[in-house]
Amino acid sequence: MIVTLTGTLAEALPTVCVIDAGGVGFELGISNTTAASLPEVGTENVKLFVRMVVRESAVELYGFSTREERTMFDKLVNVSGVGPKLALSVLSTFTVSALIGVVSAGDKKGMSRVPGVGAKTASRLIMELSDVLAKSPELRALASSDTGTQPVKFEFDTNARKEAEEALLSMGFSPQETELALDGADEGADTSTLLSYALRRLGGRN
Repeated sequence: MIVTLTGTLAEALPTVCVIDAGGVGFELGISNTTAASLPEVGTENVKLFVRMVVRESAVELYGFSTREERTMFDKLVNVSGVGPKLALSVLSTFTVSALIGVVSAGDKKGMSRVPGVGAKTASRLIMELSDVLAKSPELRALASSDTGTQPVKFEFDTNARKEAEEALLSMGFSPQETELALDGADEGADTSTLLSYALRRLGGRN
């Protein structure tokens, strides 16, 4: 099983990237969070933590900037009715520590901010992930950190938009594209939510 990949970043889009390892290009599905952390295309020795999902018709690879994000992906896809795409949608809306905060606080409204997650799914995710947190030493350790124990806060954060802008610029979007992509975003949203909103608007730009 492939668990990590290290190579040259050959392509980077909001939902997918390609790592060239030894002349072989590996396409990996990624979250907005991982996309924002990627260096410029052409950078060598880029390392991603990987999870391979085997289906009847295909073998899919998913890449993560941190081991913790990969662990949370594993936990999410084990929830009934949650596939890789929805798991990435959750991880595109929240960082791992922010997601732990939502689950710890029982914040159904916060969980419902994930595209494709309604009230019932939000309740189920919180219930099942709460049990997961109780049984996972790795995630419990993250939950005990300063960022992990706090629920996600949606009040206005003067730094959130600036951080989202910087992330988009680092991904190669122009200042004009960045401004338009964030136009109309909820001013009370955190950085991760703003970034997810902007990347959805930008769509599949190359």
